[in-house]
Amino acid sequence: MTVARIADLAGVSAPTVSKVINGHAGVAVDTRRRIEDLIREHGYQRADRTPPASIIEVVFQALDSPWALDIIRGVEQVARGHDLAVALTEMQGHLTPGRGWSDQVLGRRPVGVIAVSAELTRRQLAHLSTAGIPLVVLDPSGEPQHQTPSVGAMNWNGGLTATRHLLDLGHRRIAMINGPDRYLCCRARLDGYRAAMDAAGVPVAPELLRTAPLYVEGGRAAAAELLDLPDPPTAVFTGNDLQAIGVYTAARDARMRVPEDLSVVGFDDLTFVQWSHPPLTTIRQPLTDMGATAAQLVMTLASGAYPGHTRIELPTALVERHSTAAPRHRPATKGQGTAAQRHAGKPARVSRRQPAGD
Repeated sequence: MTVARIADLAGVSAPTVSKVINGHAGVAVDTRRRIEDLIREHGYQRADRTPPASIIEVVFQALDSPWALDIIRGVEQVARGHDLAVALTEMQGHLTPGRGWSDQVLGRRPVGVIAVSAELTRRQLAHLSTAGIPLVVLDPSGEPQHQTPSVGAMNWNGGLTATRHLLDLGHRRIAMINGPDRYLCCRARLDGYRAAMDAAGVPVAPELLRTAPLYVEGGRAAAAELLDLPDPPTAVFTGNDLQAIGVYTAARDARMRVPEDLSVVGFDDLTFVQWSHPPLTTIRQPLTDMGATAAQLVMTLASGAYPGHTRIELPTALVERHSTAAPRHRPATKGQGTAAQRHAGKPARVSRRQPAGD
């Protein structure tokens, strides 16, 4: 596939195609999109390719979480086996890299790029494709484009498993604090939660659903609202482990104990949660394996082969520790008091009766 052939298919001149390939201005939006679609469809690569540098580039929205470190560890394991280094790019919380990012990547010429929870623009995708730089999306924020290989986890099954665990313990007032619904993984976890509740015949109370940033403070703020309800939840399932630690903080502020008064299940199984107090029950997401799988896909693509599957989902699993237990009986909600009263030394939940059957 040549520039002339792309130009013929697009009904434009060869210089126009060259402008698109090299990221230059002066091409109408519709024409640019038509050319970019043809470039991707036919797998065009520049004939003047230079040998790639000995690096795999990993693009993150942010690097302020242990979650990112686990992924990097997996990528590095594979890179080390191929005598490659790992380069990191942070997007300062944005879903899409800046306008100059793809030009910088072309200058660095990595063996391949792993985009973690990122959404690349059509121009950025076309730049990588024409330069012959393989792209793999890890934990895609939305539905990945069909031709772009991606690696994720079985998030729906994780949400289902976490909620079933709480239902099996006897909980019915089960809240979920989820991450932003722009993330595919968060939507899948919420769907798994709903499926488990529906299968158990337990209605999902709208007031028990919260959306919050996937950080400790997000979980704390959302849990504080939930625990101040007239009929608060007996259990909370969170979108990630950081939110779960925030729930711990909100429970302490409300003079509640985990798991005696409130059961908590997280998601990710970050290393530190086994040392939290109490150790956190969570859904293990194989982050290191996900990073390694994405890196292996990059190496497959870089070798000129194409993977048999463009979408790989690794299994999740429940890790049961000490933050979940059967719910206690509660006194009538009338007169329980507000969060302010609890802070003043008037706890809303004072019953210490034995669970049914004891």
